[in-house]
Amino acid sequence: MDNLNHNNDKSKIGPLFKSWSYSKINYILFGIGLTLVISGYFVMNKGPEGVDSFESLTLAPLMLFFGYIFFIPAALIYRAKENNKKNK
Repeated sequence: MDNLNHNNDKSKIGPLFKSWSYSKINYILFGIGLTLVISGYFVMNKGPEGVDSFESLTLAPLMLFFGYIFFIPAALIYRAKENNKKNK
């Protein structure tokens, strides 16, 4: 059980974290998602006509939906395609 929690061979650390690297596009997508979520809560709170406004009932939930359901998961899942050229 101790082998599951600790890696005694320090030479295997490199490839483990190499597969977890994010590119610039991942950070951009995450930033867009985070901006949508924060601004969605702000718009929901500060609707110009109160609770029954278009912004509070329609716009803010759409912003939250796209932030939570599309952009943040896309930032976590997206991986750039690698060019694997095989020598024939």
